Amino acid sequence: MNRQVIESNIKEAREQLEEIEQRLSDKLTEGELLVMLQHAYHHLNFAWNARKVSNSRYDKMSEKEFNEWSKYPAADIDDFALIGGIPDEE
Repeated sequence: MNRQVIESNIKEAREQLEEIEQRLSDKLTEGELLVMLQHAYHHLNFAWNARKVSNSRYDKMSEKEFNEWSKYPAADIDDFALIGGIPDEE
């Protein structure tokens, strides 16, 4: 695994999430939240999808690679699922 690529993308995602937290007390619009969450997801996806890419390849990524590495890794990571559903509140 390329820990440098993973670390840099996790750092970017964390900074974006921290900014969202800070902005929640302000007048954060739904559109701004969408863009900010997309940015955070982008870096989380990159951390996973580019985890085995060399630094030299990462530094010279093509537009195609950028788009591929930005995608949610559905084939590698299963979606969360609740077994038995959510219990009713009493």
